[in-house]
Amino acid sequence: MEMIDKESDNVYRIVFLNKGQVYELFCRSVGSSGIPGFVEVAELEFETDESLVIDPTEERMREEFEGVEKLHLPIHSVLRIEQVRRRGACVIRDTKSGEKVTPLPLDNPRRNR
Repeated sequence: MEMIDKESDNVYRIVFLNKGQVYELFCRSVGSSGIPGFVEVAELEFETDESLVIDPTEERMREEFEGVEKLHLPIHSVLRIEQVRRRGACVIRDTKSGEKVTPLPLDNPRRNR
């Protein structure tokens, strides 16, 4: 398997389709997977917990990919791979409108009435 880059200074933005939505993740390593037809994404980057403001989308993605060492994405789901200067915010967008999707709390406040 050949990795595009393993240098810690490089950051990549991976844009891919997942569960009917467009995900934008950041990582330090991307390349062809040992599994034919897949792209391997490793060393996922998320914001540190030191921030006072918590981005719900970032938190959702961190929980979804918690413990993932390598992500193998089907090549047909990958829309774009970009090398960027620095990490940005992880984003989930609606496939049709392109608008950002913000997860709402699971508890229904009207349930207690």
